[in-house]
Amino acid sequence: MRPVTRRQADHHAARSAATVAQVMSTLRRLLESGEAFSEISVQRILEEAGVSRATFYAHFQSKSDVLVRLTNDLRESLLAHARQWNPAAGPDALARFFEDVIKTHRLHQSLIGAVREAAAYDPTVHDFYTADLEGFDANALRSLLADQAAGLAPADLDAASASRIIVWGGAQAIAHHISVDDGSGDRTFARELARIWWHGAYRRPGTDGAAQTDGAAG
Repeated sequence: MRPVTRRQADHHAARSAATVAQVMSTLRRLLESGEAFSEISVQRILEEAGVSRATFYAHFQSKSDVLVRLTNDLRESLLAHARQWNPAAGPDALARFFEDVIKTHRLHQSLIGAVREAAAYDPTVHDFYTADLEGFDANALRSLLADQAAGLAPADLDAASASRIIVWGGAQAIAHHISVDDGSGDRTFARELARIWWHGAYRRPGTDGAAQTDGAAG
């Protein structure tokens, strides 16, 4: 049996990468054309991409695997963006943060919508989708606890409950806003969401009615 040469290996790797890219770009195109993820069959992807079923399954475990890999770079970008958020910067900075989040979600609305759709019934996509929100939730919880320790957030705030409400509820609100707004209301929506987070959790008045102060405007 002839040994595989470096050139042959490189050629095989290039063909494999091209196949993966072709399949992923096909799914992206179908989603961006307005088709629902649940209505796109593997057979449809095969026909549109021009690959065989054996070739498809040599590279992907399932249709959901294609979606997860297609969305992975976007996910990493959103997580990196979330890690850069500094709640101590105040409500105006938080509003700008949400404007950026909404802009990104609009640019990739078809992909994010497909992930949200598939997450409802596919455990693989569900785990992929919720990992983002769990990471953001953990970040919000840490910042709320730090503010409590510094006397900036009220002592009676249940930080764990508050972080879940503002993060998971905020994600639902953003998704709904994008579905019903043409983009003209993004700045206003981002401002209101930021102030709800800020005054509802980070600087919520204590039980005596006195607001927490830190010198931040808003």
